[in-house]
Amino acid sequence: MEVMYADIIINISHEALDRVFQYRVPLSLREKINVGQQVIVPFGRGNKQQKGFVVKLGSQSNYDESKIKDMIGIEEQLVSVESKMIQLAYWIRENYGSTMIQALRTVLPVQDKMKQKVKRFLVLELDPVHGLALLEEYFSKHYVAKARLLAELLDCGRISWEIATKKLKIGKSTIDGMERDGILRVESEHYFRNPSKVPIERKEALPLNEKQQEIVDDFICDYRGEQRKTYLLHGITGSGKTEVYLAAIEEMIKEGKQTIVLIPEIALTYQTVKRFTSRFGDRVSILNSKMSKGERYDQWLRAKEGKVDIMIGPRSALFVPFENLGLIIIDEEHEGSYKSEQTPRYHAREVAIEKAAMEHASVILGSATPSIESYQKALDGTYKLWTLKERAKDAVLPEVYIEDLREELKAGNRSMFSRKLYELIQDRLNKKEQIMLFLNRRGFAGFVSCRSCGHVMGCSHCDVSLTYHRGGTLKCHYCGHEEEMPKVCPQCGSKMIGTFGLGTQKVESALLKEFPQAKVLRMDMDTTRKKHSYDEILAAFSNDEADILVGTQMIVKGHDFANVTLVGILAADLSLHSNDYRAGERTFQLLTQAAGRAGRAEKPGEVVIQTYSPDHYSIVTASQQDYEEFYRQEMGYRTMLKYPPVYQMLVVFFASLDEEKCSQMAQRAAEIVKGCKVHFIGPSEATFAKIKDVYRQVLYIKEPEYETLVRMKDRLEEWLEQSELKKDVMVNFDFNPMNSY
Repeated sequence: MEVMYADIIINISHEALDRVFQYRVPLSLREKINVGQQVIVPFGRGNKQQKGFVVKLGSQSNYDESKIKDMIGIEEQLVSVESKMIQLAYWIRENYGSTMIQALRTVLPVQDKMKQKVKRFLVLELDPVHGLALLEEYFSKHYVAKARLLAELLDCGRISWEIATKKLKIGKSTIDGMERDGILRVESEHYFRNPSKVPIERKEALPLNEKQQEIVDDFICDYRGEQRKTYLLHGITGSGKTEVYLAAIEEMIKEGKQTIVLIPEIALTYQTVKRFTSRFGDRVSILNSKMSKGERYDQWLRAKEGKVDIMIGPRSALFVPFENLGLIIIDEEHEGSYKSEQTPRYHAREVAIEKAAMEHASVILGSATPSIESYQKALDGTYKLWTLKERAKDAVLPEVYIEDLREELKAGNRSMFSRKLYELIQDRLNKKEQIMLFLNRRGFAGFVSCRSCGHVMGCSHCDVSLTYHRGGTLKCHYCGHEEEMPKVCPQCGSKMIGTFGLGTQKVESALLKEFPQAKVLRMDMDTTRKKHSYDEILAAFSNDEADILVGTQMIVKGHDFANVTLVGILAADLSLHSNDYRAGERTFQLLTQAAGRAGRAEKPGEVVIQTYSPDHYSIVTASQQDYEEFYRQEMGYRTMLKYPPVYQMLVVFFASLDEEKCSQMAQRAAEIVKGCKVHFIGPSEATFAKIKDVYRQVLYIKEPEYETLVRMKDRLEEWLEQSELKKDVMVNFDFNPMNSY
């Protein structure tokens, strides 16, 4: 009989073991083994038992037959792994740079088998006649506990263990005794942990308007015609994108297919799950990092067993093991949280498209403010573009006011609320309508600006803001340019120049001081540490238990509150002048999304944007919800400076406890890159040159073709394998980074 060999990745997270080892498959295991299974093998000189993943099966040996060992067995106690996941892990490893083990752990987030939850019930074994006779006997002998339990069983026939022990206060010994006497039996039922606290209230589907129906019909036509595409649904805030998602999912359920719905923030879970469960009931589940290990395991198992049709969650939900995946939806597809900050630094959008191709599924990307990359692909035909340019249910876009904080300062207003915003807050409180105040802190990295004229200290070579460092130095983290912190503004000569900063607690305190009658809720990293804190804060605001919700970016994405008629955006400049080429795009996205929270129902809305840069194209186009004009201007900027998506970018990141070795490694890498004749910048210190005693350096490589950067990554990985410094310096790769280094 022909010999069978298995190529196996050993489950040890170490770069030296990022390779395939080959083993013989014993005859006894041939019928059981499959690609993707976890197995036990003898490893190393001592033949220590190790676990590994089967990535390939075949009859051809790659090594000397005498050196190939036999597998020991198959690990059957762990959740089985699908071969498609192994293929996806390979793709991630090749495209983003990591060890194979890191890629596998990304796509296989649940490995350990958890103990299932069990509910117990007590069931009466006697017929009513004998039961009533026994009850009389219990009463006559003063068996009070037995009589109480038997009376309940005669009434109900079957009761839960909790009712018996807690409500009826029956001890275990009494139950055991009655079970031995054949009076009752104890039944056990397995059940899944339920991570969602959202009550299910079934509702009929909302009627689609003409444009929504046209999009849904187009999707159904493609799907039934065996055309699997990636679609970009560009719809203004409040245009009814979710209803399109729901209609597409309904088609998937008719086809016997399952759907993954990705959302950018855990904060969006409550409202999203509420809308989806009202349509599809308990066939909806969630996955997120706030859940317990047992809850995650149960939802993973429910998905694998086909007990749910829809899985909702942030980036990691992409890897649920659906057997019949038909559709992946990525809502707010522009969000940076879809990019992993851990190795491998994959982007969920790109992985979703690859996963869909492997499983013959479709992808819908949705956003009011699509990423520049996605919109470019929609325009060139890579994605199919759908547009919704009007709000659903005849709602109108809010009126937007841009308040120049320089003018406020000249008028003597030194508070954090412009006169217009103060006036409108008071008006809404009087009308019993709700207010959302968004503090735009995203991207803040200590930029320096003049409060008198609004001038921001920028790099003369890179068109990004300079970053303030202790000691009074301003640095550019793209080209290394340095200059001293100015004492007066170089634009207007004012001495009112300094770093810019503001916090949600300061805003909350100011509100309580200025509007003591207002009930204020705050939503930020500090107030959402507990497991269900997101849901509790949003549910309280939804139920009109507060007048004002203050928060960072987590409050502006996708939330739909009918009574919110005023949105105030404090300090729009905080993201506009971060040291990042995406600063303009992020500012436009955040402001547009924030403005979109106002006036989503019958009541009209108003928005106040407070800024020192009222003429910046990101702020002007956001106030007008004019994405096309923003895209035109932003692409001009990206083209001129060769930034993505015009050019592709690879960041090579170095970190070490030894400053000299970190610098040496970065310099040697730069020499290799230089020899390959590609565009590069650096190496230079990262934005934070040292964190927790770890020194950090970066090297930027820019090329028009993504494949060129992948080959460059491969070349550097080969070199790293031979480097004597690899044990002392950690090296990571990040393609088209979402955040500055």
